Amino acid sequence: MKVRKAVLPVAGWGTRFLPATKSMPKEMFPLIDKPIVQFIVEELLSVGIDNIIFVTGRHKRAIEDHFDFNPDLENHLQQAGKENLLEDLKNLSALINPIYVRQKTQKGLGHAVSVAETVVGNEPFVVALGDVVLEKPEENMKKLLGIFEEFKGSVIALTEVPPDQVSKYGVAKVKKLKGDVLIVEDLVEKPKPEEAPSNLAIVGRYLFTPSIFPCISETTPGKGGEIQLTDAIRLLLREEKVYAFKIEGKAYDTGNPLDYLKTLISFALRREDIGRDLREFIKTL
Repeated sequence: MKVRKAVLPVAGWGTRFLPATKSMPKEMFPLIDKPIVQFIVEELLSVGIDNIIFVTGRHKRAIEDHFDFNPDLENHLQQAGKENLLEDLKNLSALINPIYVRQKTQKGLGHAVSVAETVVGNEPFVVALGDVVLEKPEENMKKLLGIFEEFKGSVIALTEVPPDQVSKYGVAKVKKLKGDVLIVEDLVEKPKPEEAPSNLAIVGRYLFTPSIFPCISETTPGKGGEIQLTDAIRLLLREEKVYAFKIEGKAYDTGNPLDYLKTLISFALRREDIGRDLREFIKTL
């Protein structure tokens, strides 16, 4: 079955960025001139997924507005002769079919995914976290879809992290299956370094069969008193095989101030229009 839908959980409070996130969703923070969430949407569009289910909260209206038409702004750009900007804005609004569902209480990532169940229906679907930007988004999304098409099972994307950083992630125990395809044997959510089964961390890209939903409903609160998606995938392992692969390129975490700034600087240094001047400025600090 073709994968037609993706779920973007973007309902979190973003408390690590307060007071900025009191009125601005962290997913709308810019990487130069484009909000983080737009990078994720463009990644999905690159592989033909345009039915995008945003799991939002009452404080996330800015995301809905961003992916809607804005006649006043479009009229201004047209009168100003800024046709390229106008075309970009119209394309963004026209290319996706956004669906918004609310996570009314913050009960964790697993719960956020379950909120989208009635919209997803009995179909395979992608989950893409709104605070992780990939260096090679299209290549990795194609790999995710390709493994699903070959093996007809759920797939998770992994990346290697330093052993002292594993406590920040869900960590996978895997074995090699075929080529660069791995099969998941176990998962641990935010383990202590000495208890981690590997240094392969889940990187915020998943492809699930609908079998994940009953597993989420059976999952009891775990780390932080939340319903962890990692724990639900462990239950899924009892029902069916779960596959994995190591992503190409780097995964940029924007979920905390330091990593957001590292991501912002990395993206800026690669820009032809500002990269050289920024590099020279950094040298003067």
